[in-house]
Amino acid sequence: MTATLPPLAEIAVPAPRPDETYTLRLMDRDFTFHGLKRLLAAADISKTGDRVATLTAADEMEREAARAILSDLTVRHLYDRPLTTQDGRVDAVMRVNYDIDYVAFDAIADMTLGALKDHLLRTPTAEVRRLGRGLTGVMAAALAKLMDVHELILVARKAKRSAKARTLVGQTGTLSSRLQPNHPTDDLSCVSALVYTGLSMGSGDALLGINPAIDTIENVSALLTHLDRLRRETEVPTQICVLAHVKTQMACLKAGAPVEIMFQSLAGTERTLTDEFDVTVDVLDDAYRLMKEKGPLRDVARQFMYFETGQGSELTYAKHEGMDMTTCEALCYGLARRYDPFMVNNVTGFIGPETHRSDFEMIVSNLQDHFMGKLMGLPMGMAPCYTLHSEISMEGHQIATELLAAAGANYFMDVFLTVDRMLAYFDTSGHDDQTLREIHNAQPAPEYLQWALARGIFTQDETGEITRGPNWGNPRLFVSSKEELLTLLERVPAAYGLDSAGPRPSNSVSRQVRANLAIGRQAIQAELDGKRLPGLSFRNLRTRAPDKETHLGHPDTGAALAEDSTNALTPEGMDVQIIVSDGLSAEAVHYNVPDLLPVLMDGLQAHGLSIGQPILLPHGRVKVAEEIGDRLMPHLIISLIGERPGGDANASRSLSAYFAYRLDDEDVRQDAAIFSGNTNIRYEYSVVSNIHAGGLPPIEAGSVIVDKAVRILNARAAGNRLETMPSSPHAPFELHDKTDVGMTIN
Repeated sequence: MTATLPPLAEIAVPAPRPDETYTLRLMDRDFTFHGLKRLLAAADISKTGDRVATLTAADEMEREAARAILSDLTVRHLYDRPLTTQDGRVDAVMRVNYDIDYVAFDAIADMTLGALKDHLLRTPTAEVRRLGRGLTGVMAAALAKLMDVHELILVARKAKRSAKARTLVGQTGTLSSRLQPNHPTDDLSCVSALVYTGLSMGSGDALLGINPAIDTIENVSALLTHLDRLRRETEVPTQICVLAHVKTQMACLKAGAPVEIMFQSLAGTERTLTDEFDVTVDVLDDAYRLMKEKGPLRDVARQFMYFETGQGSELTYAKHEGMDMTTCEALCYGLARRYDPFMVNNVTGFIGPETHRSDFEMIVSNLQDHFMGKLMGLPMGMAPCYTLHSEISMEGHQIATELLAAAGANYFMDVFLTVDRMLAYFDTSGHDDQTLREIHNAQPAPEYLQWALARGIFTQDETGEITRGPNWGNPRLFVSSKEELLTLLERVPAAYGLDSAGPRPSNSVSRQVRANLAIGRQAIQAELDGKRLPGLSFRNLRTRAPDKETHLGHPDTGAALAEDSTNALTPEGMDVQIIVSDGLSAEAVHYNVPDLLPVLMDGLQAHGLSIGQPILLPHGRVKVAEEIGDRLMPHLIISLIGERPGGDANASRSLSAYFAYRLDDEDVRQDAAIFSGNTNIRYEYSVVSNIHAGGLPPIEAGSVIVDKAVRILNARAAGNRLETMPSSPHAPFELHDKTDVGMTIN
């Protein structure tokens, strides 16, 4: 437990300077870059997100010119020029990045970046680890842009760093995994089935970590208690985590739940961190101190924080402050380093084609991220991943994992058969993790390995060689009967079978996985068709996305209304406004809304709520609710929107209901601002997800959405503020006349 958490005001940061102009003549062409942000962006490979933000170099010549200039800048040059926000401030994330080891910095400050790159390639492992502590995220990002694939792998491998809780993760010769038993409705029997399956494959030595479908204190506490029970019953030496919002986890820990590892997603700019992730550095500091004081592993673990990052979030929210995705990502690592974490992993590829469209973009970005995190002293695991609305393939994903394993990644994910059943994306599986171990001659964490050897999951011969044992891949090991196992598995979506061929899934299982991926990709291309919503009356609006391709590649166009649609809206002041949009799956609307919407409308009316006529909005994104809310001025906007397709036919029809609560009362808005740390907050969000026949059925979902809407309106709060408040401190919500309803169901 080495984190000292110096107050932000005590971290020395040089005064910002005016942007300089960098010039170079190369092969009879003159190149000019105005400002360090522009130079850094132009030096990177071309990525979709940076192209959308017009940050990339125009061509290879311009890129090499930028790299040549960058190579000749000293480390001190970057130190003396902190990158600022658009209004010229050094934000909190940038400030934390300047909490460096100044002895290490002084040793390299006058080196050029090109010379430092060469030094890192030549120098021994211990020196690489020492010098990395003297780098800010901007410096690490600059180095990443000068390195080729071999160099990114070689230096990252030198910088390998371990971390210790119950298990020692990241030791040389080991490759660990986070077992990720996500389920669309947090069904505990399905969670058990996925945990047993993963453990039988030797997974979970880094963590049993679940992403909750429902982020409430009650549900997260129930999941933590269940994971803790599974850990104790199986006697597996590992640690548990429910990857809820940090504020939810803190409340759970204070209430006595077993929060062994504290999680939070990070962003590389303060505006993204605060406005979109509802987190500040002060909140993270409080979480660290709480874990140090009350965490169940405080007397066992050297580290107990877990952070997740990934290129592109700052850009998708248009809060990247003019910085490229790689630089923003590196700044996340500077923030994570403040807390000496047990785990950090990157999920570049998770967002979709608006940030990384191709295999090449995803692979190189993951190698950059792993290099930067390791160089800066973090125990990096990796989750190279993809979604079906991108062009990234399973083959590209597998190439990335092989390269990252060669680079010394501490751990990967175990998502059963690569399909995340709740988050609708694709990641490494237990089969992949064991395959990587066998290819790269690695084993699980030592404590876990002894447990697995005792249960026949692995065996050790007289020469000491570790191989798969007779119980590898057999979750029957953890239940009393075959019938019990089948009962647990029957509600697990996309569970195509347990048959294996060596460390790989059998051919019959693989064929089912791939066929369902093909179904999912087809669902993305479907267009929203009002004729498939019979008996429902809508007003039709348009976004600025003229077609599907623009909608998928430029999410900002789906988050704004076309001019004629904007002009058609005037204030109505209803209690609730419903929007129906395809998002990333028109089929989700076609298959769920006809059953869901009548139940939702009837329920809202039964509570005396006035409702604007529902809006049908092709090519829409969640954030368009704010523009519609600003024009129509309802208290609450409910967006029924198609989620990105998942791993089987049902999950390809998954709908979510997003609640955007408009903070139109100044006292309430001030409470929200204090809670979030965002003084400009205007909306708070909640969500009900995984609405489809194999998850939360649409008719039942209608009632769930009504209950959530009424709770939001009565509490005058949404999101994390709603979930952590015992009751509303404000006057009860005043309902409109319940006869004031702007919609008919034919």
